[in-house]
Amino acid sequence: MSDQHPREVRGIRGATAVEANDANQILEATDELLRRLIEANGLHPDDIVSALFTMTADLDAAFPARAAEVYGWNIVAILHSTEIPVPGSLPRCIRLLVHAYTRLRHDEIRHVYLRAATVLRPDRVE
Repeated sequence: MSDQHPREVRGIRGATAVEANDANQILEATDELLRRLIEANGLHPDDIVSALFTMTADLDAAFPARAAEVYGWNIVAILHSTEIPVPGSLPRCIRLLVHAYTRLRHDEIRHVYLRAATVLRPDRVE
């Protein structure tokens, strides 16, 4: 990453999955996803423009954005939505799209896929 590269808004994606529709599992999995995404891309709260969390329809025990509060995202524009129920799609899945200011180029962005969600983008799993 070059300090000469201007800060631009980039989209950073991630996903994880839980074993059950349980508030603690949803919040713990989301916390892990956020922590890994923040670390992988060197993000700070002031870098975050917005975040979109989606969950499959089989999850409704908690809002995943509650896990973002510990990262200072209290003033970030956050939206929740339900995923399209495509037959055969991964169950109990939480997806995330973060818009953030960064000096990283598109090819330097590290998207994060964890747990059972690694099947969604095996090319992005580290």
